[in-house]
Amino acid sequence: MLTLATTQVWVRDQDEAVAFWIDKVGFEVKEDVTVPELGNFRWVTVGPRDQAGTDIVLMAIPGQPVLDDATGSQLHDLMTKGFATALFFTTDDVRAAYDHLVAAGVETMGEPVEQVYGVDFGFRDPSGNHYRITSRRAVWP
Repeated sequence: MLTLATTQVWVRDQDEAVAFWIDKVGFEVKEDVTVPELGNFRWVTVGPRDQAGTDIVLMAIPGQPVLDDATGSQLHDLMTKGFATALFFTTDDVRAAYDHLVAAGVETMGEPVEQVYGVDFGFRDPSGNHYRITSRRAVWP
């Protein structure tokens, strides 16, 4: 049986991303390892406190030789426009999640809105990635 362990988010600066997820969203660092044998590659993951299983890898956009300059630039442009990520979070209380993020200074994409599937809203991280938080209906039409 397969299980999902991590999902990846491109970030422009790993330290900035860690600070955002810890200080503003309220997640915790799950792993933070630098691997000298891979050119000091840094593997850093975050996730909700008290939730094991699936973490977010905060991945720096690599340069040469992994990505040529043009591809790295294209990826950076897509990320800052919010088109390099599609992560969805669920909660029992969308309004409380929204209020928490707004109070922490997180850029939101408007207030929670009733949708056919539940109530949700979007927010962005400092790299420009776009996320959604939803309280889903048990059954939707």
